[in-house]
Amino acid sequence: TVLGGGYPASGAAGADRSPVPYLPEGLRYDPQEGAGEVQTPLLGSPADDLLIGDKVWFRHAKAGELCERFDTLHLIEGDRVTASVPTYRGEGRTFL
Repeated sequence: TVLGGGYPASGAAGADRSPVPYLPEGLRYDPQEGAGEVQTPLLGSPADDLLIGDKVWFRHAKAGELCERFDTLHLIEGDRVTASVPTYRGEGRTFL
């Protein structure tokens, strides 16, 4: 179980709006639960090796929810962070 679990995109609930566990590869949601804002149970062989404090990266369907909650987005290519860019929140702006 990971802390958090991503933020579903706004709109009607569906798989196309849910964040997807991205790294480490091989993680998947428990079929009885999806992404949670507090905690998210994950299954798959990598889940057995995760320790407290390890990072799990999620790929989000849309960036809006992330940009209103976090100061920075990390751009990933393969298995490494290639850049970190400020969001509008990180630039001290709001989207209202």
